[in-house]
Amino acid sequence: MARGNEKRAAVDVLLLHGEERFLVDERARATLDQWGKDLVSDFGLDTMEGAGLAPARLQDAVLQAPFLDPYRVVHVRMVPANRAEGLAGAVQEIPSTTRLLMTVAGRIGPTNKLAKAVSAAGGQVVEMQHLKGRALGDWAARRAVDKHGLTPAIAAQVVRVVPPDLSIIDSELTKVAAYKASGAKLTNEVVSELLAGGREDEIFKLTDNLLPRPTPQALAIARNLTQGGMQPTSVAYRMARHYALVLEVKSKQERGESLSQVQDDMSEHRFVVQKAFDAAQNADAKRLEEALIKIRDYEWEVKSGQVDAELGLDVLLTRL
Repeated sequence: MARGNEKRAAVDVLLLHGEERFLVDERARATLDQWGKDLVSDFGLDTMEGAGLAPARLQDAVLQAPFLDPYRVVHVRMVPANRAEGLAGAVQEIPSTTRLLMTVAGRIGPTNKLAKAVSAAGGQVVEMQHLKGRALGDWAARRAVDKHGLTPAIAAQVVRVVPPDLSIIDSELTKVAAYKASGAKLTNEVVSELLAGGREDEIFKLTDNLLPRPTPQALAIARNLTQGGMQPTSVAYRMARHYALVLEVKSKQERGESLSQVQDDMSEHRFVVQKAFDAAQNADAKRLEEALIKIRDYEWEVKSGQVDAELGLDVLLTRL
């Protein structure tokens, strides 16, 4: 039976929102891993996409009794921030046998009806605030030490040269940690060479010249980057991130989402999303997918010693 507004353990109902999508996703994964330990069947987890989710569908999932499991886990993934309040009525009653995890694509205020409904049900509402300045540096230092076995100094070096995006910072720390695990010695020079960041102005110029097809300027910029010390595979990595971003934005455009909706739904800087939105309007989804495959193949060919990295990058740009 539903327990209405009776107070519950906060762990049973969790609403995650905020501008740091990386932290929202990570906390959600950790919560699902913890809650999933006692599930014994595939019926115990019900995952639903937040976009377009009807309140009645959510309410049915929340009120449904477990079948073989001790409880049910209901996971609502990435509710658009401007539609969150519409789901408030669906969580007014939450049985003790249901654990509810909801994530919101963006930030909602404390007076938001969904946030108030979760709090009234005894749940926890957690905002993942945008990290910048010292907070960003502190997060990177903790991440480097606790997860990757690196030093705070290396974290500071990463933060200095890559965009202030947690997913990129973590990716670069992962790369440095893998290099360290291979037994090779880490020096400041080696770390600088490993990092994909830096020279952001030239990176933006490069990505601006990739679509709908790479221009002669794209080839020249890529050569300048590699001649300046950036690894060719790192240039390819940044190109792949751009193609993947434009492809994601393209799919949202095809669903009829406006620029503001796309910006609210994504963790990247709003200016970066706007540039991708403009590029996506004249881009072909199939060509974007093919470009990602070609970049993947190039990276494998370089790592397997089949092609020279710099010459291969030139050839790659002519094939995209």
